[in-house]
Amino acid sequence: MAVRAVRGAVQLERDDAGHMDQQVGALLTAVLERNGLTADDLISIWFTATPDLHSDFPAAAARKLGIVDVPLICAQELDIAGAMPRVVRILAHIESDRPRADINHVYLGAAAALRKDIAQ
Repeated sequence: MAVRAVRGAVQLERDDAGHMDQQVGALLTAVLERNGLTADDLISIWFTATPDLHSDFPAAAARKLGIVDVPLICAQELDIAGAMPRVVRILAHIESDRPRADINHVYLGAAAALRKDIAQ
């Protein structure tokens, strides 16, 4: 079984804990479904949030989905002028037999503009 990395992002409409849970939960669910994964395939997940998000930790949404025994960490994105606001990004390390080229990176909604080259 190989170790792979999956990228993803979602832009929130507002800085609200419930909305963050919903949107980050949808992102994580899409990553798992589009790559044929379960929580047992996860090694770790890095979450980043833009500096304008303060309502909650993005990793809290993973815990609410039942991802409870996977190491998670949150960090703040660089504060770059002109960057897309209210974005949560993930970098998930997984165990998978899929070739690297067959990994589906997931960019939901407006966040698809961040990586048009790999967004599904």
